[in-house]
Amino acid sequence: MSVKANKPVKKRGRPSVLKGQMSTEKIVLKAKELLKEEGKIPSIRKLASALDVDAMAIYYYFENKNALLEAVTVSLVDAIYDPVLSIDWHKELHQLCLSYLQLLQDHPGLLETLLSMGSHGPAEVFIERFERAVSPLNLPDTYRKSALDLLVDYLHGFALALNCQQASSLSVELLDGPLMLYIDMLMLKKHHKK
Repeated sequence: MSVKANKPVKKRGRPSVLKGQMSTEKIVLKAKELLKEEGKIPSIRKLASALDVDAMAIYYYFENKNALLEAVTVSLVDAIYDPVLSIDWHKELHQLCLSYLQLLQDHPGLLETLLSMGSHGPAEVFIERFERAVSPLNLPDTYRKSALDLLVDYLHGFALALNCQQASSLSVELLDGPLMLYIDMLMLKKHHKK
């Protein structure tokens, strides 16, 4: 009769309180680390392995992978610059755009993840901050929405170009010229309101 060697067995279900205090924050932090390293959101299995828990432990904290994806992306986007109400709204908008581009450059797989998500949580973070930055302009709703759409499309295109380049001279600082043109356009609209 053979005896199997005693292998450590991962427990199913909620992780032990004694084993590193598992929490949603710890899971999200590890998922963000793996995203930065690998350029994509890790699978539940890979994340569980990195946390040294059974995959079912992740599901104790997150209903499904989409819930985890939402938490990770909102956490990442929440770290971008948070504008203050200011007469220097253009400086606040500029800082917001630079911080968003830097986030997308630091996490190459994040843009594709954001664009493929069915959720709007991360977008809501950016929208709220954009609206705070440009609120001193008192733009009409339809114009503000069009201005937001144009800016986001440009930033995403710029981020895609940054992520696709090999050894190009393209950098986040090259956003300054086009962004100044965009800001001038918003200022013209403010002065020509009906």
